[in-house]
Amino acid sequence: MGSGEEDTGGGGGAVRGAVLKALVVVGGVLLLRRLRRSTTRWDHARAVADALSGEKFSREQARKDPDNYFNLRMLTCPATEMVDGSRVLYFEQAFWRTPEKPFRQRFYMVKPCPKEMKCDVELSSYAIRDAEEYKNFCDRSKDQRPQPEEVIADIAEHLTTIHLSRCGRGKRCLYEGSTPPEGFPNNWSGASYCTSDLSIHKNGEVHIWDKGFNDEGNQ
Repeated sequence: MGSGEEDTGGGGGAVRGAVLKALVVVGGVLLLRRLRRSTTRWDHARAVADALSGEKFSREQARKDPDNYFNLRMLTCPATEMVDGSRVLYFEQAFWRTPEKPFRQRFYMVKPCPKEMKCDVELSSYAIRDAEEYKNFCDRSKDQRPQPEEVIADIAEHLTTIHLSRCGRGKRCLYEGSTPPEGFPNNWSGASYCTSDLSIHKNGEVHIWDKGFNDEGNQ
């Protein structure tokens, strides 16, 4: 997620949900096969990082309801790895017609949940110290990007954390989770805080549902 507004999803004063579809679902199929084997805590973290990575669009959602949803491009890719094994991903979101002008940029840090918590993966988002330097990070060759040590130095304030758990049998998703009930600071369209729900599906889709609230708790 990035500099500017402190929310995780896409725009407007009303509740916004984004169904972001990958260009291909091969990654989702491979992820499902991998998770059918016995998995460790770090396997779950790697699976979530892999599922979030790549280029995804909300094209179908925008086509079905163009009055309320935009076709957004979400691009995520590996940026570095921390000493403890946590994966750092770079994330940017833009309107599909202007991918070179992202309106939201963030770092995601993906790691296993602490053993005392009843969840599998901890997904935290951080502001970027100099977001302008990271525009179109994933589209650049590796020698044209900020290097791993620069990425670590540019991880700024913690914005929010979503705790993800494996989905129960019979569900279409692989992982799902939410921010804490108190949410996180958000200044979009009169809101004062926001909550976010995230689910990663077996077919490669990523579903994000953000809800903004004012100081009185009105949505």
